[in-house]
Amino acid sequence: MTLTRQGGFRPIGQILAHDILPALQGAPRLPLRVSSIGTTDPDDADAPRERCLALGEVTCPDEAMRLAELAVCRADHPGAVALPGFQPRLAVIEDRSHGLVLAGAIRAGVILWQPPVASDAEARRIVTEASRLRGQAFAADGRGDRKTASALRVRASLLEARLVDPFWRATAAALLSLPQAA
Repeated sequence: MTLTRQGGFRPIGQILAHDILPALQGAPRLPLRVSSIGTTDPDDADAPRERCLALGEVTCPDEAMRLAELAVCRADHPGAVALPGFQPRLAVIEDRSHGLVLAGAIRAGVILWQPPVASDAEARRIVTEASRLRGQAFAADGRGDRKTASALRVRASLLEARLVDPFWRATAAALLSLPQAA
């Protein structure tokens, strides 16, 4: 007599390995913090200032993406009232230990999530390129060319948005591969 498995039941070892253990490993890294990074244009200074506004905390990456997307599409940035001229530039999701889970550029009320790096070698290349861009921005600031310096810093920060913590890389890649609801 041969036993056949029914489609609805899984062995306890498979449940432990695929469902419970990954959840336990990620628990110390929760909650996830969602924030918006942007610039303010204060009247008393001649250069815009970078600011980070907290949008909230959630317990899973897909909830964090929804929270960020909702805040961006509604232009609802808590605390922005106290910051005159706040212009959000990046949406950022970080874990409890400040490891980057996912980040994306904010354009026209939507978030363009940046794909995570696939390897440590790719991360090193991105760090090198972002450092080069920041060096060029520093030189442009020294020449008094603030517009070029700002554009170079924006390019560097978009590259750095791909530097997802190794723990979250597979999760972030999986989230970005899922079709988004309209």
